[in-house]
Amino acid sequence: MTPLKIGFFIVWAYLLLGPTVASAFQSHPGPEGLYAHQLAHIFFILAMAFLGYWLQVNGFTRERGWRLIQISCILLILWNIVAFTGHWLEERIPETVVSGEPDWTQRIAVNSAWTGLYYALKLDHLVSVPAMLFLLLGIRSLYRQAVTEGRRGDR
Repeated sequence: MTPLKIGFFIVWAYLLLGPTVASAFQSHPGPEGLYAHQLAHIFFILAMAFLGYWLQVNGFTRERGWRLIQISCILLILWNIVAFTGHWLEERIPETVVSGEPDWTQRIAVNSAWTGLYYALKLDHLVSVPAMLFLLLGIRSLYRQAVTEGRRGDR
């Protein structure tokens, strides 16, 4: 199946089966939703720290692919810290600071250091996107290495 056919199938399936209401949208209202979400950030930090440490201790970082994945782990730890702090701060700033709907029209009135920090923390994608890019590059490097070694083994 060509990429064009796959794209056509995805668009067709979305139009046919797409939801009219986003019921699975996750916000963090109420303390239990936010607590569970914050705990997930902490567990994610611990998992990435363990993986990055394990890669280093076992010498995997001598290979380019694993080294890139380790960098991804560090960026994901940073992203989790930024997101965790942003959620924490969101509960402490006045509700009047944020206006509009949670779409492109939503505004944050930066009128204090806390709201300025909150605004900066909402830019967490500046950390998460490079983390995903490093992960992708690491996996691609490992794949290419495996393919190259496989070809050598065939000879």
